[in-house]
Amino acid sequence: MPKTIEQKVRFNIAPEELFEIYINAKKHSAACGHKTYASRKVGANFSVPPYLSGKNLAIVPQKMIVQAWREHDWEKTDLDSILILNFSKVKGGGQIHLVHANLPDKVYKAINRGWRKHYWNPWRIYIEKKFKKS
Repeated sequence: MPKTIEQKVRFNIAPEELFEIYINAKKHSAACGHKTYASRKVGANFSVPPYLSGKNLAIVPQKMIVQAWREHDWEKTDLDSILILNFSKVKGGGQIHLVHANLPDKVYKAINRGWRKHYWNPWRIYIEKKFKKS
C-alpha cells in the first residue's frame, strides 16, 4: 500500500531563498553535496544522479513545486511518487511544508529519514554558512 510523508521544516531565511535553493541546480548541489540537474520549467526533467530523477509537474514561483519523483533503484512496477513542496513565511524565516505521496511501502521509512539526513540537515549547514550574519 503506498504511503505518504508529511514534514514541516523551518529555517531562518526567507521562503523565497528556500525556494531558490531547491529549484536552482547550483544552489541545490551546494546545499545537498550532490550534483543536481534542475529546471524552473514545468515539464522539465530533474535528477540527482545516481539517486533519483523526475519531472516538474507544477511550479508557482517562490511558493510551490510539484514533481513526479522516483529513486533509481525502485522496481519498474512502482509508480512515480508525487512530491509537493510549499514555501511560506513564518516568524523568524521560512518554512517548507513537504508532502511526498505514493511512496512504495518498502522505501517509506528510508525516504522519510532521507529527507532529514540528505536534505534538511545539510541545508541547515549550508544556510548557516551562506547566510551568516556579520
